[in-house]
Amino acid sequence: MTTIIKQEDLILSIKDALQFISYYHPKDFIQAMSRAYDYEANPAAKDAIAQILINSRMCAEGHRPICQDTGIVNVFVEVGLDVKFELSGSLDDAINEGVRQGYLENSNILRASVLADPAFGRKNTKDNTPAVIHYTLVQGNTVNITVAAKGGGSENKSKLAMLNPSDSIVDWVVKTVPTMGAGWCPPGMLGIGIGGTAEKAMMLAKESLMEEINMHELLQRGPRNKIEELRIEIFQKVNALGIGAQGLGGLTTVLDIKIKDYPCHAAGKPVGMIPNCAATRHAHFHLDGTGPAHIQAPSLNDYPEITWSSSKAKHVNLDTITQAEMNTWQPGDTLLLSGTMYTGRDAAHKRLVEMIEKQQPLPVDLQGKFIYYVGPVDPINNEVVGPAGPTTATRMDKFTRQVLENTGLFGMIGKAERGPLAISAIKDNQATYLMAVGGAAYLVSKAIRHAEVVAFADLGMEAIYKFVVEDMPVSVAVDVNGTSIHAIAPKIWQEKIANIALVDAMSP
Repeated sequence: MTTIIKQEDLILSIKDALQFISYYHPKDFIQAMSRAYDYEANPAAKDAIAQILINSRMCAEGHRPICQDTGIVNVFVEVGLDVKFELSGSLDDAINEGVRQGYLENSNILRASVLADPAFGRKNTKDNTPAVIHYTLVQGNTVNITVAAKGGGSENKSKLAMLNPSDSIVDWVVKTVPTMGAGWCPPGMLGIGIGGTAEKAMMLAKESLMEEINMHELLQRGPRNKIEELRIEIFQKVNALGIGAQGLGGLTTVLDIKIKDYPCHAAGKPVGMIPNCAATRHAHFHLDGTGPAHIQAPSLNDYPEITWSSSKAKHVNLDTITQAEMNTWQPGDTLLLSGTMYTGRDAAHKRLVEMIEKQQPLPVDLQGKFIYYVGPVDPINNEVVGPAGPTTATRMDKFTRQVLENTGLFGMIGKAERGPLAISAIKDNQATYLMAVGGAAYLVSKAIRHAEVVAFADLGMEAIYKFVVEDMPVSVAVDVNGTSIHAIAPKIWQEKIANIALVDAMSP
């Protein structure tokens, strides 16, 4: 029997799904993160997980984005052969209209991050279209759709290796994960695709991330096949690296390992690996011709009752801060920032450096100030600014020395680690790098009391904003001496985990 799928039902279902995943975590993720919170022994990592869970509940209640990076849309469409679409254009057109409406919804505006002409002009499409769409034809008379919104911080850490047939997949993963840093916002999932060709391995890895988190159940019942054995082995060995939440060191780096495989050529073993961040946005629904889809929201009872304490934090006035005060900060210290800061991401830094090189006056005075690496979501109703979590700091590493040496900037705020170039510049200029929690964007935005665009308005979300904040929580990630928490903490926790494993192995 042929099923008729109407264009308006498809568009509305895509729109609603994108709104849904912007503010609801899947229930399985909430439960896995709650277990990670209970299990975590590193106070800094436990604090980061707490912020992510608190932010998650706030977003579920307020229907605002979990993360300011609301992603590039991935759509997996499984079309039954007995389905007929009533469309005015192509199926791609209808799906992209759903994306457009989903991102421009006035009640919950989502950040448009997609750029056309990627090699040259890099102009924002303004509505986050087009989506990346994949189709599969199957028996049946329904359409099954998975919608995901993949953030740039995690997608940028995707890896592909064309291994030799005799090479160890486990060894490659354990060697590769530390090179990914913390820009993918752990704890999250790692999707691994094995076999096929290069592009098939990456597709398998991406598809595997759409599966439910079930490592806890798998560990309890034990593996039933070789793939499940491999999942457990990689899960245990990656967590033994001690990278921890946000790269701060700790017991949980991954919540689950997902693996899909496919036959491959005898001469090789393609392996793709794609991380899913702490936003982990995806939803599944089907259309059967009876109208638009409905996705069941998690209950607020599914969220743990967690509070975040600032009792051990140092209060910092950004408008009166001195070099002597910064010199007292130690890696891992928690700070509560109040006062004025400026924002700036990749495009803004590129322009600032070009102006410095041309000896042109800069549009903002950065002497003694901090730059926050962020591209916020537009505000709605009475908001000062929309969700405004940090972006990956390493993308600004190549600009750091010129900006520090030519502006008198005191420091920067972002997420994840800094590379050697940036750390040497920070040390040479007695500056600092502070880290906000990736995946807690709505929580962070509540500390922003005033926001206005002060330069490069044409860059949209990449414009330079002036923020006035009150008690914005951050951690000292690189101090004035160039000591990085991301360099020292995972090593400490890797050793602690090894000692725990040794004690367990020796126990009767």
